Amino acid sequence: MLSMRKIIHIDMDAFYTSVEALDNPDLRGKPVIVGGDPDKRGVVSSASYEARAFGVRSAMPMWRAVRLCPAGVVIRPRMHRYQEVAEQLWAIHQTYTDLVEPIALDECYLDVTVNKKGLPSATTVAQAIKAEIREKTGLTASAGVAPNKFLAKIASDLKKPDGLVVIKPHEVAEFLKTLPVGKLWGVGPVTERKLDALGVRTIEALGGVPPERLVELFGKFGLTMHRLAQGEDDRPVVPDREPKQLSAEVTFERDTADLDVLRDELARQAGIVIRRLTAQGKQGRTVTLKLRYDDFIGITRSHTRPAPVTTVDEIVHEAVALLEKTEIGRRRVRLIGVGVSNFDHAPAAQQASLFPE
Repeated sequence: MLSMRKIIHIDMDAFYTSVEALDNPDLRGKPVIVGGDPDKRGVVSSASYEARAFGVRSAMPMWRAVRLCPAGVVIRPRMHRYQEVAEQLWAIHQTYTDLVEPIALDECYLDVTVNKKGLPSATTVAQAIKAEIREKTGLTASAGVAPNKFLAKIASDLKKPDGLVVIKPHEVAEFLKTLPVGKLWGVGPVTERKLDALGVRTIEALGGVPPERLVELFGKFGLTMHRLAQGEDDRPVVPDREPKQLSAEVTFERDTADLDVLRDELARQAGIVIRRLTAQGKQGRTVTLKLRYDDFIGITRSHTRPAPVTTVDEIVHEAVALLEKTEIGRRRVRLIGVGVSNFDHAPAAQQASLFPE
């Protein structure tokens, strides 16, 4: 049964690059790439829409981004500035509801089933928030309005930039009908290929697969997919949620035992984790490596340091040391991930330095 909540998902448009163009108007209309040093395994934090036209995407290695877009303007991240703007956004959201769940500096959910300003509909609230963001920050945001978080998230992504998509409860089935299964939360390339082998390419087709068959193929996640395919998502908006771990992982298209490939992937993931730590003002002392071998057996290895990790290199060093304590070289790997936990909050004066030079 569909939730009757009124949920808005706000997603800023190319946030980091948009802030850079706001502060330096000469960058407007140019392919701008915010990220680390291409020569030091840096990763893309944000790409302007002009850069995206060349295939540049967030979390891509910077060396690859520069090859795809040689005319791109590469800028090192200014996390203190992005945090400053994010605080402005937070203040705006809080004037409409106390139920605001931050996902990242540039992204959040709002439950406006009841809103502070007494506006007549969630659509009106979303329009007001977008207008206020533009007026007070000079930036644009895209918004999705729906009965739950899953649908609102999909909706916010459909008409970027500066989009607004509203899904009313009676429109859910029609909305999901032709969407590809890849739009479902948690469905990555590997799962998508498995579904494609079953002839399941749309969310509507997925909804027709018996849940027991999905559980047989995908475990408990099969039930999650079945519920999402019906448009069901009961997760509430949780203000100020404190994650126990910040992590990144990937499932390879082909299983690998190549240590260089695994090290490069860990370096990429370490960049993502550091960005998330920086965005949330956290430092962690425990680094955890996650592996899944080609026979689907998963393992984790962890190490707790006396002092927090503060750079990509520190995470990579710990993760590679943990990797060497596994059966790598004798067994092939299908999934690898790295996470940081056991948090201390970063001192304000040091937060900007968390992002690797």
